[in-house]
Amino acid sequence: MLEQDILARLSAVIESRKPAAGGDPEKSYVARLLHRGPDAFLKKIGEEAAEVVMAAKDADHGGPCEKIVAEMADLWFHGMVALAYYGLSAADVLDELARREGLSGIEEKARRQQEKAP
Repeated sequence: MLEQDILARLSAVIESRKPAAGGDPEKSYVARLLHRGPDAFLKKIGEEAAEVVMAAKDADHGGPCEKIVAEMADLWFHGMVALAYYGLSAADVLDELARREGLSGIEEKARRQQEKAP
C-alpha cells in the first residue's frame, strides 16, 4: 500500500537521523530534535496539534481545507520522531489501528478504562 510505503520510508529516514546512527544535530532537524530529547519534540507535537485545531476552525469559517492537511502532516511527522525516540515506528501504530478495526470506539474506550482501574 502506498501510504505504508511513505510511512516506512519516512520512518527509515528518521531512524537514520538518530544520534546512534550518526545523525548530526548541526545538519539535520530530526537529529536536532532527537538530540534535545523529549521536551523538544513533545513541545512541537503540542504546537502542531494546536495548529491542526486552528486550521480546522478556520476551515469552518471559509478557510482553506488544505491547511488542515499541511498541519496534520507536521503533526504526524513530529509524532513519528517521538515514536522513533521510544523505539517504535509508524508500523506499530498501523498494527494497533488494524487491531482496532471493526471494534466499537465506545467499547474500546471502556475496555481501556477498565484496564487502567486499580
